[in-house]
Amino acid sequence: MSDVFDKLQRSAVMRSVASRDTAPERRVVAALHQMGHRFAQHDAQLPGIPDLVLRRRRLAIFVHGCFWHGHDGCKHARRPTSNRSYWDRKLDGNLRRDRSRRRQLNRLGWRTAVIWECQTRDVPSLQRRLQSILRRCAAPTGANRNPRSEK
Repeated sequence: MSDVFDKLQRSAVMRSVASRDTAPERRVVAALHQMGHRFAQHDAQLPGIPDLVLRRRRLAIFVHGCFWHGHDGCKHARRPTSNRSYWDRKLDGNLRRDRSRRRQLNRLGWRTAVIWECQTRDVPSLQRRLQSILRRCAAPTGANRNPRSEK
């Protein structure tokens, strides 16, 4: 199957893809707010600039696009068949970088979680997934309560 765009058009389309404040990210933000949690977004002081950071829990959440980050087994993560070597190099590089950033965060004492784009479409399911992640990353007992920090 050939591309419906020529090379210049395809390049322009791909450049326009947002890397932050995407629709899936906004859905996760809304779900966490609805659940009563506070968090920081795009903390540039942490490796990989996590999309969401719950500091008291030392939890960094990445909201990954299924295509760009290779969601295994997802129908939205199929690689293009044209220009295969370019896409393999690009997407494999994304996967390596993702693993490296999560390892760096783990070495610094942070837990990490990934929410996939396809997991953000069903809000009740998304909230259950977030609750599960938050239960696994409970805040340390005896932590000082700060009214401006997350639950």
